[in-house]
Amino acid sequence: MSDTMQIQIMGRAYQVSVKPGERASLEAAVEMVNDKLQQLIGKQSSGSESTAVMCALMIAHEAVVAQRTAGLDMPAYQRRIEAMVEQIDKVAGKQENLF
Repeated sequence: MSDTMQIQIMGRAYQVSVKPGERASLEAAVEMVNDKLQQLIGKQSSGSESTAVMCALMIAHEAVVAQRTAGLDMPAYQRRIEAMVEQIDKVAGKQENLF
């Protein structure tokens, strides 16, 4: 069962359906679209259809990148890399003392 919600994108009102519990994520999506459109305004010399397409492409690209990095705990990888660098530095330091 869906409810309806009024949103505004670039000052224009739209009525959309929203599932219960998804209102906050839809509001975040509207904010993202408005932000992306604001970034594109002035950069695009063509009409609003082209701007909308570029906006969609930017958001889709960000979603694909997020999907590809989902599940990766980047801080944990960074800590592991730093630990490996420290170990390499220790070993390299010991070898320098041999010569």
